[in-house]
Amino acid sequence: MIKKIKIELIYFIAILLILAIIQHSDLLHSPLGRVSLMSEKGNYFHPFLWTFPIYAIVGLFRLLVNYLLRLKNRAD
Repeated sequence: MIKKIKIELIYFIAILLILAIIQHSDLLHSPLGRVSLMSEKGNYFHPFLWTFPIYAIVGLFRLLVNYLLRLKNRAD
């Protein structure tokens, strides 16, 4: 169970980082400047609010593919 949670956290963090780099290209050049802007505006949960829906969509897609593969393997 712990292994599954770690894997899901890796997926979530990977999606978070990919979205952050796509949405804020200056994050690669000055990450401290981006963090200071975030703290000035007080939107600490902003990245998580964008990441969770994408993570949920990817998770549903993964479940669908897993289900279809199980059906295929059962039919063989």
